[in-house]
Amino acid sequence: MVLKTFNLTEEVYDKFSRICKEYGLSMSKQVDFFMRSQIEDEPEAKKSYLEKLDRIRKHRSVKVGSLSDFKMRFGVE
Repeated sequence: MVLKTFNLTEEVYDKFSRICKEYGLSMSKQVDFFMRSQIEDEPEAKKSYLEKLDRIRKHRSVKVGSLSDFKMRFGVE
């Protein structure tokens, strides 16, 4: 693995970072998947990447609530 530096706008970085955090994805791995999909003859990497994102998007969201909700539910002070 090599370490490379890229120039991104802060807005793009922040949005992509939030998406990766929300879905538990590694940002660097997503960039790697994207680059591979651009250079490979067979679009399988791109197809599998998009299928994975579709599966993630279809998951039901879970309302975690606030810290006070947690304390009330579990009797923590």
